Order: sequence, then C-alpha cells, then structure tokens
Amino acid sequence: MGERGRPAAAGWVAIGLLSVASAAVAAEPVTAIVGATVFDATGAPPRVATVIIREGRVAQVGAKVRVPRGAKVIDAKGKALLPGFFDVHTHWTPGGDPRVTPAIANAYIAAGVTTVNDFHQQPESFAPRRRWLGSLAAPHVNFVARMSTPGGHGADWADEATTKWLSSPQDARTEVKALVPYKPDFIKAFTDGWRYGVSADNTSMDQGTLSALVDEAHKNDIRVLTHTVTIERGAIAARAKVDIIAHSLQDRLIDAETVALIKAAGAAYAPTLAVYDPDKSGREQPDTPARRHSITKFGYALGNVKALSDAGVNVVLGTDAGMPGTPHGVSTLREMELLVKAGLTPTQALMAGTSNSARALGEIADRGTIEAGKRADLVLISGAPWNDIADVRKIERVFVDGAPVHGARFKAPAANSATAMPAIKVAALIDDFERADGRSSLDTLRLNDMDGGIDRTLQVAQVIDRAGAGHALSLAARMAAKDDPSAGVIIPLSRGSVEPVDARAFRGVRFEVRGAGTYDFDINTTNSKWRAEVTAGGDWRAVEVPFGALRRAAGRGQATGPWTGDDLLEVEFAGSRGPGEKLWLEVDNVTFY
Repeated sequence: MGERGRPAAAGWVAIGLLSVASAAVAAEPVTAIVGATVFDATGAPPRVATVIIREGRVAQVGAKVRVPRGAKVIDAKGKALLPGFFDVHTHWTPGGDPRVTPAIANAYIAAGVTTVNDFHQQPESFAPRRRWLGSLAAPHVNFVARMSTPGGHGADWADEATTKWLSSPQDARTEVKALVPYKPDFIKAFTDGWRYGVSADNTSMDQGTLSALVDEAHKNDIRVLTHTVTIERGAIAARAKVDIIAHSLQDRLIDAETVALIKAAGAAYAPTLAVYDPDKSGREQPDTPARRHSITKFGYALGNVKALSDAGVNVVLGTDAGMPGTPHGVSTLREMELLVKAGLTPTQALMAGTSNSARALGEIADRGTIEAGKRADLVLISGAPWNDIADVRKIERVFVDGAPVHGARFKAPAANSATAMPAIKVAALIDDFERADGRSSLDTLRLNDMDGGIDRTLQVAQVIDRAGAGHALSLAARMAAKDDPSAGVIIPLSRGSVEPVDARAFRGVRFEVRGAGTYDFDINTTNSKWRAEVTAGGDWRAVEVPFGALRRAAGRGQATGPWTGDDLLEVEFAGSRGPGEKLWLEVDNVTFY
C-alpha cells in the first residue's frame, strides 16, 4: 500500500493499462538528451546533465553519463529539461476551450502537461474514453468520479449516474462500492455549497458523510479530492482526511488553527487560482461591486495559498480548466505564474506543478521527477523557469513515456485532428425495456435529464409491467417552480455516449407511447440536438419519426451543418409542463426502422 491509502504505483489508467501516449506514438529505442540544465523536481538545484531514455523510462541521469551507441541524440545545450507538468483539476467538457477530446489533448501536450485529472464525465464513459485516448498523442488522463449532496454543487445540473447524490454515511459507502467496477482513478467530493457570496448557497456535505466516503474510498485504494471554498469547510475536509482540498479557501483569510489542522491531516492544497483570476479575460474591466467582490475573494485566495505553503502544506497544481475563461493547457502554465504572484518562489511553483502533484496523487513512485526508473514524461524549455516563471511558456519539445508528442518535426496521429471517435454500427433495437439488469437493449445506462438548479423538477423513471405485454419505461414528474421546467430520459446509443453510431442504414425511429399531451423526441448527435414533437394519449399507439422530420433544437453552441446520420449519440424522451404541474409518459419498443 502506498501513501494515504493509495498504491505507490497509482491509477487504473496510468499504471494498470498501456499508457495512452505509447499506444499511439512510438518512442525511440534509446534517446539521449544531452547538455540540458535539468530541473529534476527532487529538491536538488538545476544542473547540466545527460538524460538517457530507454523503453519509455529514464534509464540514467548525470553529468558523466555516456551516450549509448546508436542512440537518438537531442542536443539540448542552453535548454531546461523538467518533468512533465501536472494538472490535478480539469473538466473535459464540451462547453470548454477547446471542446473535444483530441483538441483538449493537443492543448495539454503543447503546454507540457503530461498528467491530468478529468472531473467531467460519467463513469460509464471511462472505458470508451480510455480507448479513445489510446489512439491519440495525449497526456496521461486520470478519470475522476463525482459525488455530491442532493441540491449540492455538481448535483445541480447532473444526473445521478454522472454525480452520485449522497445524504448519509451509509449512502456514501454504498455509492463508493458501486463506483469500483468502473475503475475510477480518483473521486471528487463536492463538499461545499457556498456560492462565492454571489447567489443562494447550495447544500453542503456533513462531516460524517464525507468521512465515510473517504474511508470507503481509501479501503478501495482510491484517493479523494474535494470542491471546498470556505475556511469552515476546509477544516471539515481536513478532519475527514481527504487527500486534496481543491479550489481556494476564499471567504476570508485563513486562521492559524485551520492551517495547523490541514497540515496535520496531510491534505494537499490545489488552489485553482486560474479559474478565479479576476483579470483572466485580458480585457479592462469596469469598476463594479461584482468586480470588487471578485478582487477581494481573489486576494484571500492568494494570501491563503501563501500561508499554507509557508506552513509546509503540500501545494499542488490544479486549474479548473474547461470552465468559462479558463482554457485547457495554457491555464496550467498561468497557474504557476499565479502561484508566484501569491508569493511562492518560481521553484516552489514548479514543484507544485510536478513532484508535489505526483506525490498527492500517489504517483510519485512512477513519475513527477527526473530520476532513473521513472516514466520519461519530460518538457524541454528554452529558458530558465526557476529564475523567471514566465519561461514555462517557452516550450520546445514534450515527451510522454519517452515518445515525442510535441515539437521538432513531430507529426501527430490522424486521430489527434478528429472531432469524435470513429462511428460504429448500431443494432436496430434500441430498447425494449426487458433486460433484468436495468440497462438498455444496447447495453447502455439510461439517464435522467431534468432541469438544473437547486430546485429541480422531481422525476421518477422506472421500468414497469405493461399489462401482459412485457415491460415499458415509465416517466413521472412534478415540475419545478421555474420558467420552462423539464423532465426526460436519455437512452445512450453507445456506452457513456462517447462513440457515435452510424444509423444511415435506417430511415428513422419507431416506438410505442402513451401519455397525456405533447412531448419532445430528441436525437443528440456530436454537434446538435434534433427534435420532433410527439403527441400521446391514454391508449398505446405506435409512432414513427423519420429522420427527415427532425428539426434542429434551439440552443447555444449548436452547429449549422445538415443532418448526416452517422454521428448519433443518444435518443431522448422529454417534456415540459407548467410550474408545479405533473407529467407522465410511458414508452416501449424503441427501434430504428
């Protein structure tokens, strides 16, 4: 067992499986990087050395190391060689910048980031996304499962398959055990419902529930990171023995007692300054009460990371990239600059972005420093970032597992230019609701899809007996008191809605339905949502929706191209009624025809 309940060689993806970079890009048999000034992130001062890479790992490091005969030699005189950077807090969301997996991978590689944690997707997506990353030149990506409270942050928009909703210690233990078959690398717990003093607070996780979550996770060799943004909740997270307190504590300056508590607990601290930077837009901002409030909170964030660092707390690098105004890749580099702005030295900022993060994730035995036996995840820089942190932006070459993935005539695999995985064929039967395990006929997990916010529409979707005709899906809901409330059920066409399916062999979708009123039948594709209105009455009736009858649904970010039929991800049955009103719908035998 490694540190804090995590194996020393941690990570289902990073250790247990073939690394994502070496699966797509071949490393040279032997590479020698000669003459670089090596910042090895062990605490030793930078020194000129030769680094030998063999079979994806560092074989030798030293000033007197001889270059093996036949090795590929990289002349790095005057350059800096560092371990690849980490970002322990990112969201690979389609609303981010960039928005699709290959482009996000490209952005991290170009920034010298070779290990990231992704908090965005549902656990059902982990296996297909691991396959996708295996076709790319990409960083190592740890997949993080999400847990929150009903009405809590992270549960205010997601379904219960994407973010588990916990109300008690028993809930926490049960849901952690349910996650284990998906092989999550880590768990993120949304523990703090404070909305930064700008909107109504969400619910927060009590210490008993969080402690049970952490204990059960550690029993299963899974570390826990949190969303924690207040001093009070930071103390609760420390008492619960979380591994990383993520996001800045920013409601006030931290007190000595809380600093001591976090240090004694051994929790690391990821301040994600990049997402809170009030000047991140690069444009001049008007002097408004909201901006003054943001500046005040950011001042607390800067002061608190300095206080925790001075006390010896392990400061690590996370950004919350993928959130608005926080682009992937470059935000990791900006985070190091902001750590220096907070008062850390450039060396401390570099340590946060390398070995400190590796240690907090339980990966330090495998990577995070330039030492013999470690993964050759390396970044070559034209500059000396330990003197001027801005030099982290002068990246020339990047290696993952010893394979070149950026710079110097590197040619990325074709998959790195794609916008989606290759489409797969799909069976005609989507769902007849007869499987005893509750999954669709396509072996996918159905998802609830109601409106977002603290006050959400209450809905129950379940499989029911259909009076001697097998089973059907029943959706019953009471609308929230808001404008345009909604309820719905999504049936993914591939596991986790990751691989698009090619339905060009079919003309449309047929299903049987009964209900009361009008409903939306949607098909979600890699770029758009396509919609047809369906009317249902008290008796069962068959409905056919030709693909030609679908119209693009209104919404932000919708593409303008035509229907293609080869990029389908999900079908959905949804509806809306007035605030407080009830909706019911039953559906059966959903099939392409």
